[in-house]
Amino acid sequence: MKDLLSRFWARPVLATELLVASLIVNVLALAMPLFVIQVLNRYVAYGVDATLATLVTGALIAVVMEFFLRLVRIELARGLSIRPDQEISNAGFAVLTALKAPVLERIPPSHRREILEGADNIRSAYSATNLAAVVDVPFAIMFIGVLFLLSPELAGITAIFSTLAFFAGLLIMGTLRGMSGRMVAEGRDRSALLGTALQEIDTVRAFNAQAFLRHGWDRKINSIQNLYRKIVSRQGFVQSLTQVITALMGIAVISVGAIFAVQGEMDVGALIGANIIAARAIQPISRFAQLGEVFVKARQSMSMLAEFSRLPRELDRGSAKRDYKGGLELKDLAFAHPNASLPLFESLSLNAASGSLVTISGGNGQGKTTLARLLVGLIEPNQGQILVDGLDLRQVLPEWWRRQIIYLAQEPSFINATIGENIRLLNPDLESERLNQVVEAAGLRPFIDELPQGIETPIMDNGRSLALGIRRRLALARALTSDGRLVILDEPTEGMDMEGCAVMSAVINDHKKNSRTVVVLSSDPNIISGASHHIDLTSKPIPKVTIKPNAPAPDVVPGVDEREEA
Repeated sequence: MKDLLSRFWARPVLATELLVASLIVNVLALAMPLFVIQVLNRYVAYGVDATLATLVTGALIAVVMEFFLRLVRIELARGLSIRPDQEISNAGFAVLTALKAPVLERIPPSHRREILEGADNIRSAYSATNLAAVVDVPFAIMFIGVLFLLSPELAGITAIFSTLAFFAGLLIMGTLRGMSGRMVAEGRDRSALLGTALQEIDTVRAFNAQAFLRHGWDRKINSIQNLYRKIVSRQGFVQSLTQVITALMGIAVISVGAIFAVQGEMDVGALIGANIIAARAIQPISRFAQLGEVFVKARQSMSMLAEFSRLPRELDRGSAKRDYKGGLELKDLAFAHPNASLPLFESLSLNAASGSLVTISGGNGQGKTTLARLLVGLIEPNQGQILVDGLDLRQVLPEWWRRQIIYLAQEPSFINATIGENIRLLNPDLESERLNQVVEAAGLRPFIDELPQGIETPIMDNGRSLALGIRRRLALARALTSDGRLVILDEPTEGMDMEGCAVMSAVINDHKKNSRTVVVLSSDPNIISGASHHIDLTSKPIPKVTIKPNAPAPDVVPGVDEREEA
C-alpha cells in the first residue's frame, strides 16, 4: 500500500485525473439501478412509451460514456505506473552492476535473478487494471450512501457484508505471505538446479550426475507443487468466500426489502434497484480481496530489492591522479577468505617503482589470483594498504583506476555482445586504427579473419564456448585498450600455444621497455628469471620477497618448447 501511495504522490496531477475519472465512472454506474427503478415505477405503472424511450436513451448514453471513460481511466492508471516500474527495474540492475565483487559473489546466481525478476512481480501487481480496481474500493462508500437514501437498513446490511469481505481478503492475504515466501525459496533452488543442467553440460554427463540432478529436481518440483496447491486452495477459498458473502448479502437485502415492500415502506422498483446498488458496492471489495497474492508477491519483491540496494557498493567518487606513473607499493598486506581459519598471506610488503617487473608465484589456491584481484581493486585486504603513486587504493575512484591498468584475468569472461564491443568495453571511443593495433598485438587477427562476420561476430554464453587460448587473446586485446601504466597478467601463458606465449613475452617486454610496471602472476621459471621483484606465496604465512635490480628481460617461448619436448 505504501508503494501504491508513492505512485500517486509522485504524479499528483495524473492521480487527480484518475480519481476524477473513477468518480465519474462510478457515478455513471448508478445509471443502471436508477434505470430499473424508473422503468418499474414510471413506465410499468403508467405505460407511457415516450417515458420508456427517454429512459432507454439516457441509460444507453450513460453506458457508452462509462465504457469510454473506463478506457481513459486505464490509460491514466498506466501512466502512473510506467515511470515507477522503469525506475525499479533500472535501479535493481544498477545496484547489481555496482555492488562490491565479494558481496555479489556471496549471493547465489539464482537469487540474483530472482531479485531482478521481482520487478516483474511489482509491475504485475500495480498494473493499470489492478490500480483501477484498488481506486474503486473507496467508491463502495458512495454506493452505500446512495443506498442509504433508499433505505438506511439495507445500506447497513450492505456495509456489514462489505466489511466482512474486506477483512476476509486482508486475513487471507496475511496467510499467503508465509507460503509465498517459501515458494520463492523453493523456486530459487530449482533455478540453481536448472542453471547447473544448462551450463555444466560436460560435467553432468562425464560424471553421471543426471540421477543426482533429477532426484533434486523431483524433490523441488514436489515441494513447489504442494505449496502451489495450498496457495491455489487459499485463493479459491477467498473467491468462494466472497461469492458466498455476496450471495448472503443479496438474500438479506431482498428479504428485508421484501418485508418493507409488503409493509408499504418500499416499492418493488426501489427494492430491485437497491439490490443492484448493493451488488455494485461489494464488487470492488471482492475484487480487491482476490488480488491478495499479487500484492503479497509485490511486497516481498520490494523488500528483496530494498535489502539488495542496502548492500555495500563500489565507490562512485574518490581520489584520482592527473598522471599516474605506475608506482605500486604493498604495505603490511594481509588477506583471509571469510570463515577461513588461516590467512592466505600476511605482512606482505613491496615497493616497486615504475618500470619494474614483479612476478608472483605459488601453487593452486595459494593466493595468486586473489592478489591480482586485490591489485585491480575488486576485493579489499583485511589488513594493510595498496598504494598507487602514494594513493591508498581503498580511497581511489574505481572507474578511474580500471583505466590505469592493463588487466588479464586467469579465467577471462565476456559480455554477450560482439567481439568489437567486448574489446572496446574499457575504451568505447577507441578508434579503428588503435583497435586493429591491439588485435594484432594480441595475436587475434587470424581468428577474426576466419569469421564470416569478422569483428562484428557476436559472443554467446559469455564466451564459455570459445577455446581457452582464444579467450585469453581476446581478453588481452581488451586489456591493451586502456594503455595503462600498471600491467597485471594472471597466468598469461596458461592455455597458450607457443605462438601465444611469444605474444605474451612481447607484451611483457614492450611494456617493461616503456617504463610501465608489469606484475605477472605465474610459476613459469622463464618469466620469473627476468623479474626485478619476486613474491613467493608458497612461503606461509609471510610471503618471501626477493629483489633483483639487474634482472634480464623475460623470455617465455623457450620454456614452452621445453615443456612440449618433455
